[in-house]
Amino acid sequence: MIAYIEGKLLQKSAHGSIVIVTKYGVGYEVFVPQSMPLPVIGGDIALYTAFVVREDAQELFGFSSFEERETFKMLTTINRVGARTALSILSVYRPDDLRRIVAAEDVNALTKVSGIGKQTGQKIFLELKYKFKADTSQSFVPSAAVQSSVFADALTGLLNLGYDSQSASSVLQEVLDKEPDLDVGGALRSALKLMAKKK
Repeated sequence: MIAYIEGKLLQKSAHGSIVIVTKYGVGYEVFVPQSMPLPVIGGDIALYTAFVVREDAQELFGFSSFEERETFKMLTTINRVGARTALSILSVYRPDDLRRIVAAEDVNALTKVSGIGKQTGQKIFLELKYKFKADTSQSFVPSAAVQSSVFADALTGLLNLGYDSQSASSVLQEVLDKEPDLDVGGALRSALKLMAKKK
C-alpha cells in the first residue's frame, strides 16, 4: 500500500487530481480535496495517501495531514459513502470541523457538500457521532451493531416515519445494545415498541 508520497508537482487537472513526480522519475496521479493549498508547478509537495481499489478502478487519494487521511478512511467505512463522497466532504470540512459539527449537533451541516441530501447527511452525521465518540448531551459508545449497516438502514426507516434524528438514534442505540444480532426489520419493530412505551 502506498501511504506517503514526496516529490514535485508536475500537473494539476480540472477534475480534482494532480500528478506528483518522485525523485526516481515515477509519476503518480493523486486525487486531493479541492480546498488543499498546492504549490506552483515544479514546487515540492508531500502527501499522506490512501490507495482505493474498486472493481472498475484503482485510485490514489492524497491529504496534507495524517489525521485527514485517517478521517477519509473512516468516512469510507460509513454505509454508502464512497471515496469520492468522502473526498467531497473533506473538500468542505477539515477533521476538526467535522468534530465541531458533531459537538454542536449541526445535523444538516453536511448538506452543504455537493451531492449530499438531507437524509444522507443525517445518516452520515449520526455515524460520525459514534465514530468520533463525541460527548454531547449523552455519552455515545459505539458497538459492533451500531457501526453496522443495520443501524443506518433502521435509522432511515424511522426518519421516513417522521421521527426526529436525535430520539430515533438514541432509541436505536438502546435497542441494538440489548439485542446486537437484530436485522433491520427487527431493529425497527423493537425501536417502535420502545418509542411507544416512552410516550
